[in-house]
Amino acid sequence: MIVPMKKVSFVLLEEHRKDALKKLRRLGVVHLEKVTGASQELSEYKDSFAKAELAYSILSEIKLPKKAAPLNPSFDRDRTLAKAEEIVGLAERKKQCSDVIAAHSLELERFAGWGDLDVANFEFLAEKGIILSMYEIPRDAYLTIPETINTMVVNENKSVVRFLLIQYGEKGSTLAQAHRPAEMPAEAYAVPMISSSSKQLRDEIASLKEEIVSIEGSLKKAALDKEHLKTYCSLVGKDIEFENVFSGMGREDDTEEGRPYMALAWLTGFVPVEDVAGVLAAAKEEHWAVAVSDPGEEDEVPTKLKNNKFVSLIYPISDFLGTVPGYREYDISGWFLLFFCVFFGIIFGDGGYGALMVVAAVIADIMAVAKQKKIPPAYNLLLLLGFFTMAWGTVTCTWFGLSPDLLPDWLVGLSLQPISNAYSALSAENEALVKQNLQIFCFMLALFQLTVAHLKGIVRYIKSPRALGELGSMLMVWGMFFVVLNMVVKVPKFFGVETMGTPVISVIGVGFGLSFIFSNYEGSLGASILESCKNIVSVLLGVVNVFSDIVSYIRPWAVGLAGGAISATVNDMAGPMLGGAIIFLGILLLVFGHGLNMILNVLSVIVHGVRLNTLEFSSHLGMSWSGFAYEPFCETAENK
Repeated sequence: MIVPMKKVSFVLLEEHRKDALKKLRRLGVVHLEKVTGASQELSEYKDSFAKAELAYSILSEIKLPKKAAPLNPSFDRDRTLAKAEEIVGLAERKKQCSDVIAAHSLELERFAGWGDLDVANFEFLAEKGIILSMYEIPRDAYLTIPETINTMVVNENKSVVRFLLIQYGEKGSTLAQAHRPAEMPAEAYAVPMISSSSKQLRDEIASLKEEIVSIEGSLKKAALDKEHLKTYCSLVGKDIEFENVFSGMGREDDTEEGRPYMALAWLTGFVPVEDVAGVLAAAKEEHWAVAVSDPGEEDEVPTKLKNNKFVSLIYPISDFLGTVPGYREYDISGWFLLFFCVFFGIIFGDGGYGALMVVAAVIADIMAVAKQKKIPPAYNLLLLLGFFTMAWGTVTCTWFGLSPDLLPDWLVGLSLQPISNAYSALSAENEALVKQNLQIFCFMLALFQLTVAHLKGIVRYIKSPRALGELGSMLMVWGMFFVVLNMVVKVPKFFGVETMGTPVISVIGVGFGLSFIFSNYEGSLGASILESCKNIVSVLLGVVNVFSDIVSYIRPWAVGLAGGAISATVNDMAGPMLGGAIIFLGILLLVFGHGLNMILNVLSVIVHGVRLNTLEFSSHLGMSWSGFAYEPFCETAENK
């Protein structure tokens, strides 16, 4: 359920605002409205946080022995900040060294064909009046250089000639006085002068490499205490939050017409109804003025979900997706969990895969208990998903992609004949019937889930004519269900009802009429009809959308069918290897093939299984997942 909230507004003396915020933080139940503060302290906190976060990311890339002991077991805030600044400085210096090494290496590579060079020698000759310039030219083009140009070949190969251009000047000349003769062929490339000398560049590279080794040693040593940086970031993060509120909360100036007076400060937030009493008691104790009211339509209210431990198993998925229902939307955690598990089981579609997941989850739970740690919800979610996958594999007789005739008779006997692979394998007619039954089952899932969506809407608007609009939408879902059976599954009748008969068309028509008239009802029937007329195109397309939404539910079966084909193919490829000398290759292929198939199935669940809940189901609920999580102003993140 979505926990009801109350809006609370506090007014207090400006001089007491820091103490008030400390009190509110200790309470840990007030979600404050967003404020934007600005102060010197806030800037300093943000700067130190950025340094510590960067230092932690730098050290996180360093691999350490598993049982490496920290250098400083005790945490010291000032020492940690100083260490962060040192780490950032070392990392920057390492990058500078790497950049210089790369530049020097490139320059040495550029002059590799010239041998060892020293710019000092060129400068010495220039002072004596002999100015030398380096050129490279294609071998054939060298012969076109006029004899009036003085050159000296340094070396050559099959394609390039390297030569020196010799020019004469007065004593005390410089290399800058060198110029390209007008008669010089265009193919001749003037090689830029080396920055120092080849030897000096090599020596500097060696020195910088030694410095990098030293820096890496220092960073590796610092990495032993990297958890201190994580602790520091957590503490400073809370300081930033506090200072932002402190400097950003509303307040008056402390003077008026030159006369001092008691200035006021104020802030607003939201509190779960069950915690209001504690807030009022604190306000009375601290002598704050406080107003409590129901949130208005314009208020951006945070969402706090409260469910039992079983339903809360879906939270790892919603946290991963970052989806939060709006405060005035539905909490569909229970339905999400149920249908997600069903879709997951169908997409994986293999009882053997489910058994592996169950075993993995049980082992993970046992290891957590052995280490006296709390079992993460994700482990139990994996266990639940494994059971659902095993259940689907059992009723469809699907185990590691094996043919039913290779499975024990008792396992085959547990399957349900209308959707069993064992029954499907008997004949082509049976295979077509099983395929048809599985498609009908998927569309029945659609019918059930979308009906739930509109029943929730009817209950929500039961005191308003808008409930009739939800009823109309539900009737369209029921009618379109039969149309889908007719057009996709090619079933002329379903439970004695013609899938494209007059009753079905009538149900769709009545549903459309009710939805057209009442879906936009906000106190005036005429205004509701007018609103539908304004959006007539989208209203008409809504009928088509119902059809496509139902058809979308065939996705899990189709993806599961593809996964089953991959499993069977892997078995066929590995089978011949298992009876010979290369049995290890067969086992390796089985592990790799089925492992890859499971990874692909996980991606399919994210794409298709999640989509049916967050798009098709949610759109019929009218949900946009526009909410944001309840995050109370508190001392530690664990209080949230």
